[in-house]
Amino acid sequence: MDKYTKKLSFDFQTNQKVLNLISQIDLYKGKWNIIERQENIYLKELRKIATIESIGSSTRIEGGTLTDKEIEELLNDVKITKLKTRDEQEVIGYYDTLEIIYENYENIRLTENYIKQLHQNLLRHSDKDTRHRGQYKSLSNKVVANYPDGIQKVIFNTTEVHLVENEMRDLVHWTNEQFEKKEIHPLIIAVNFIYEFLSIHPFQDGNGRLSRLLTTLILLQQDYMFIQYVSFENLIEKNKKEYYQALMEGQKNRNIENENISKWVLYFLDKLSMLTQRLDTKYDVFKSKGGYLNERQKKIKEYLKENQPLKISDLAKRFANININTIKKDLQYMKKEQIIKSIGKGKGTVYIT
Repeated sequence: MDKYTKKLSFDFQTNQKVLNLISQIDLYKGKWNIIERQENIYLKELRKIATIESIGSSTRIEGGTLTDKEIEELLNDVKITKLKTRDEQEVIGYYDTLEIIYENYENIRLTENYIKQLHQNLLRHSDKDTRHRGQYKSLSNKVVANYPDGIQKVIFNTTEVHLVENEMRDLVHWTNEQFEKKEIHPLIIAVNFIYEFLSIHPFQDGNGRLSRLLTTLILLQQDYMFIQYVSFENLIEKNKKEYYQALMEGQKNRNIENENISKWVLYFLDKLSMLTQRLDTKYDVFKSKGGYLNERQKKIKEYLKENQPLKISDLAKRFANININTIKKDLQYMKKEQIIKSIGKGKGTVYIT
């Protein structure tokens, strides 16, 4: 048994919890992937909200101070030449890298070179990181927790500089080999990869942020498409103490016989399961509100709701200032997105909400 697989041997009770969580997550995965294929109106807006939450939370976990609102404003009016503060530079770096992953995850292989490229891109705008971005660390580093009151706490020591290259090579090889073999569930492989990556801490800075980006990359590659539409990073930020404790539990016996990562595995899977519940709720709220319609469509929908059933001719009389072809297109769009329904055919068709 190799050194990674050995750490994944849990007691009976832990195994049952792991199996139960994986079952819940995979059930939701199948359900969500059907929604994903429909490409409906809600997905774009959900991803936009999740992206802002992910950027905000992941940078704040590492000591950033920008609020989600400030990040949204920055993204709406971003001028790279004017990124003066470290917070702004890190936010745009995270946004750029997340977008690269969203758009290209099928073509990004899990190799050391690609990991270095993502690190390079993550810190591309950060002035203080110019010398070491995209390169493994040259100085020892530690995992430090940053708290809102400014206090820093050392969580654990990491892999020594001279061992990083070998450990990263072994980790990447093992991970890809396991994905190909399909003998271990992909979520367990992903959980192990992130734990080992954080333990090695291969780069001088940006390891925490990159680990969360790599989590998204791996989950997308394993067909967990829902991860784009709800923020894992946000859940970690809200449970930061638990996140560090789960890491520390394994780290305290790092590289010795009784190194146990069960607490980390359960933490990761539990939060992933919570994410599916959170997304389910968000999606239902979006649907109940009728999605994100433009102002014209909202007015048509409200009038229809108050006066249903209505024919196109009824709507044309009420909204005489709107071209009838535009009304027809709006109705078709809202019907396709399951915001309204139609009954009957041809001129006798009526619409209801």
